[in-house]
Amino acid sequence: MEKIVISVVGPTAIGKTKLAIQIAQHYNAEIVSADSRQFFKEMCIGTAVPEKEELKAATHHFIQNKSILDSYSVGDFEKEALDTIHKLHKENSIVVLVGGSGLYVDAVTKGLDKFPKIDQSIRENLNILLKSKGIKELQEQLKELDPQYYAKVDVENPHRIIRALEVCIGSGKPYSSFITNKKNNRPFNTITIGITADREIIYDKINKRVDIMIKNGLVEEVKSLERYKHLNALQTVGYKELFLFLNEEWTLDFAISEIKKNTRRFAKRQQTWFKKNKETIWVKYDYNPEDLFPIIDYELNTKQNV
Repeated sequence: MEKIVISVVGPTAIGKTKLAIQIAQHYNAEIVSADSRQFFKEMCIGTAVPEKEELKAATHHFIQNKSILDSYSVGDFEKEALDTIHKLHKENSIVVLVGGSGLYVDAVTKGLDKFPKIDQSIRENLNILLKSKGIKELQEQLKELDPQYYAKVDVENPHRIIRALEVCIGSGKPYSSFITNKKNNRPFNTITIGITADREIIYDKINKRVDIMIKNGLVEEVKSLERYKHLNALQTVGYKELFLFLNEEWTLDFAISEIKKNTRRFAKRQQTWFKKNKETIWVKYDYNPEDLFPIIDYELNTKQNV
């Protein structure tokens, strides 16, 4: 039978894990996570890692399998994920891919664009600039060197900003000029299921999730990682805001409000990214699985009989 990857996407807090588990159980499949924040074992509460019961409900791969001290890129993930999917496909024609990190999902289903090799010293200098002058300095540089990429990148993510800038500086060409969107051949077909909801519902889910994270000990988790706050893995929503609280630059209430605001902004960017895929089958957040599975079965029959 034709090998299939069922990819579950959507904004944060929308219920991707729940749907991925339902699909995995229905087809006796295993799950590959493409959530770049959930790779790190030191980050649990702030990344909404699946609960123990959820991890028991279906076998997951790439959940807390790395350390924040490890050097791990999207290219590394692409290779490891494809190797894992290849092994899983030997036992089952279906594998479930789930995650809100659009770049990581695309790395598996489409492949990465090829970029020129860049002198390591450029990145080192940009990291020094980040520490000395802050992210706004880097944002302004990128806006000038590559306004096209600046318009769509997560400008609050220093790792993405630095990656784009090092290519701009090292090659003398805009980072966006290397993005071809040319799909690489994959030994499987992909069915993408996207979960959606009205903006007010998504924002409400995000706000409630942040409140639960705080109640479950997010401040304590961030405090335990404070000495590592310079690492790229920790330059992310939920952690960077609380580092400012711990440094007594912000009050706790303000830090929490900023986490909610920045997570809502992130969700908006996720939706923009995922909506670029015109083949996605969109379902409402309150879908009925009994209505959804016949749709997936139809797609499976179509893909497997090509």
